[in-house]
Amino acid sequence: MKEEQSDSRPVPAKIKSRWRSARYLIVPLLLLFSLLGGLITGYVIVGKQGLAGVFEWKTWQHVIDLIFAP
Repeated sequence: MKEEQSDSRPVPAKIKSRWRSARYLIVPLLLLFSLLGGLITGYVIVGKQGLAGVFEWKTWQHVIDLIFAP
């Protein structure tokens, strides 16, 4: 087997640091968008309710009361 010689140069630490910082920002944003997308999909499409109801505290308090009712 031939060993492949790579002409790739090492990536500077400054660029690695930027990607690491961007990853710490992008991952939580993606999680937040996923959460909002799931809430909207479940409430509006599956539950056939209005979009404004997703962002009301009363709605989620009612859901919590239903889940943890004695």
